[in-house]
Amino acid sequence: MLHKTRGIVLKTTMYSESSVVVKIFTEKFGIQSYLINGVKKSKAKISMNILQPLHLLEMVVYHKATSQMQRISEARPSPTFRTIPYHVIKNTIVQFLNEVLYKSVHQQNADQHLFDFIYSAICWFDETEEPSANFHLAFLLKLSRFLGFAPHFQSRADQLYFDLQGGEFATLPPVHPYFIEKIDADYLNQLFNCRFEKLFEMEISNVKRRFLLDKILVYYTLHAASFGQIKSHQILEEVLS
Repeated sequence: MLHKTRGIVLKTTMYSESSVVVKIFTEKFGIQSYLINGVKKSKAKISMNILQPLHLLEMVVYHKATSQMQRISEARPSPTFRTIPYHVIKNTIVQFLNEVLYKSVHQQNADQHLFDFIYSAICWFDETEEPSANFHLAFLLKLSRFLGFAPHFQSRADQLYFDLQGGEFATLPPVHPYFIEKIDADYLNQLFNCRFEKLFEMEISNVKRRFLLDKILVYYTLHAASFGQIKSHQILEEVLS
């Protein structure tokens, strides 16, 4: 049966000389793998250009609940990116966020709230003229809410340490090394609650931004199943420095 659904491209893997398997987070079916033939042909019905990381698609797909590999009948960009493929900083940020999403989003069923958050955030990021260097930090912190492990930033005056493992403030330093001091946790709290369009108002140095990103990735490692190590943030840090 054919179904219409939107999708967010997460990973494209070569399957044969002219075919690929694309992992897509779909609005209707969650994460699905699609086999697409002939993508490298000059008159390909679906081209590789629209299968790049975090590209947003409108699709008509065949779906069998019992199949691990699905098929796509039609696919087109929705919307077509104006800036992300051509802007070095935006493209690098998207490559980084794509790696994090691929390793942390495992929904096999529809998750409308999560899908809408990612879709609308990427749309906004493409449309904004000047990207904030803080976008990826805010995105990851906000994403944690939809993944079920949002940090609890409420604290008392005597709680001066934020426990990354527990996701909350503590009065004494934890016995493990996964914690930060309140002054740094306050940055995370501001990023967590700040609207994307207001991020440019937050002044964070490159050194502090790298520190905060490292701690956010530690937080994801502690709370997202099978998260593993992220490699693309090193390239991101070079571009943003």
